[in-house]
Amino acid sequence: MKKSIAILLVFTFVYSVQSCKKKPKEKQIEFSIDANKTTINWTAFKTSSKVPVKGKFTQLTIETPHKASNIKEALNSTSFSIPVSSLFSNNPDRDNKLKTLFFGIMKNTSLLSGTLMITNDTSGYVDLTMNGITEKLPFAYTIDGEVVSIKTIMNTDTWQAQAALNSLNEACFELHKGADGVSKTWSDVAIDIQVYFKS
Repeated sequence: MKKSIAILLVFTFVYSVQSCKKKPKEKQIEFSIDANKTTINWTAFKTSSKVPVKGKFTQLTIETPHKASNIKEALNSTSFSIPVSSLFSNNPDRDNKLKTLFFGIMKNTSLLSGTLMITNDTSGYVDLTMNGITEKLPFAYTIDGEVVSIKTIMNTDTWQAQAALNSLNEACFELHKGADGVSKTWSDVAIDIQVYFKS
């Protein structure tokens, strides 16, 4: 009887060990930015009453692609570049003016480039390079599933773009006149980015 119990215990032990060995390892999910789905929208403003002018950039390159176990870490420290040639506002004449008379007279600005830095669960900043100048652009963000929504207001004066703005306003003088007869092109631009991730 004792021998039978001993054999049973040994069998149970061996079965348990084999079962542990066969247990499949859980696959860890990793996230990375999907540059093809990510959208970069901007809203500029004209006239004294601040009439919005909307557009977007249609191309994005992730210069430092990497994967992480969560979306926040996958976004953090990501470097990117955006070709100015991909600017699109559904108005060819406006697009040409923005490319040549605004970005075109800046220093080394065929690309907008930067690095995203996450500071907490709701905010971060971009080390953004434009007009040969790198400055911090703070932003707020939210995460919904596998999409990060980034919103910020960029003041182009921070990147010493006054000459570029004056050039654009001169070319669009009549178009940027409001009911008060004043022509104005605002230096602040609203940015709304939807960053899509893949796992």
